[in-house]
Amino acid sequence: MGGALHGEIVAPLPRPHEPEPPRAGYDDVTVVATAMKLPDAARASLSDQLGPGYIVVDMQSAPATADVLLVPPISPQLIGHLRSTFPNARIVAAEFEDDTLGVSYLGAIRRMLDAGAETYLASSTIPQLARQLDRVITERAQLTAGSGAPLEIERPPNGSADGSAE
Repeated sequence: MGGALHGEIVAPLPRPHEPEPPRAGYDDVTVVATAMKLPDAARASLSDQLGPGYIVVDMQSAPATADVLLVPPISPQLIGHLRSTFPNARIVAAEFEDDTLGVSYLGAIRRMLDAGAETYLASSTIPQLARQLDRVITERAQLTAGSGAPLEIERPPNGSADGSAE
């Protein structure tokens, strides 16, 4: 699924003089808002997999006090807009595919891994990159016992998203 990902923003920004809507019904759970089109079954499955301490809702019905905002690969500008809409949420970018539920949000990182890259490192400094790279190289040498054999990216068996057999 190559090509550009286009976002659509339909929720207006709250006005500063408007009171924050109450978190009724969400006080004892972590609210995960999804900023992607997901079938109800996919959202329900994610909520079930996370467990009773979570509720997964579409961002259109999420309170501005949502705890987590799950987003597909999107532009920094769109992330900035979402940050202003959900100021306290942890924004988590995810690439995933679940054929069973008919969901696919793949991006550049997944395509690189599928093409043969073994690891993706997100580093903010050269010293951090050096530590991460050393750890990856050391772990590979330990796993392959110095044979130089390439590592394979683990894929879930039977194509299931969680790795469990169905």
